[in-house]
Amino acid sequence: MTGKINAPQIFGISDTDRNAVELLYRAFSDGAHLLDEAVTPDWQDIPLAPGQVPGRDGMKPLIEAFRAAFPDVQIIIHEMIGAPGRVAVRAEILATHHGEWFGVAPTGKTFRLPIHEFHYVENGKVTHTWHLEDWLGWLFQVGAWPVADKEVGQ
Repeated sequence: MTGKINAPQIFGISDTDRNAVELLYRAFSDGAHLLDEAVTPDWQDIPLAPGQVPGRDGMKPLIEAFRAAFPDVQIIIHEMIGAPGRVAVRAEILATHHGEWFGVAPTGKTFRLPIHEFHYVENGKVTHTWHLEDWLGWLFQVGAWPVADKEVGQ
């Protein structure tokens, strides 16, 4: 396949499952309150972030902190592939680093962060999410890695 794909490629996913997953991603740009519609109360986010409490309510503070650090965040879905109740997503986060994140002071740099996720969906809500993001690549893009030689060993 050559050239840039502008529209997400969607295969084998019902509208109900697609809507639940897309609503979950919209929570990062439009507000954590959308989780109430997108995921079950006992939703499993795997793996949990450091300090994150399990369940839907445990993700809400993390999303609000994320939105504060990256207020212009966009999640661009490139591909959704699945079967009933299962959705695999290839996407990327596009944003600018305007607030502290992972202890890294704001840099004002724009970045693209690839994400790969697998979701289980039941009755129009996400029940489980397994996710992998390229946070090491993010550290490079915002200039936080590699750590300056003078800081190593001190």
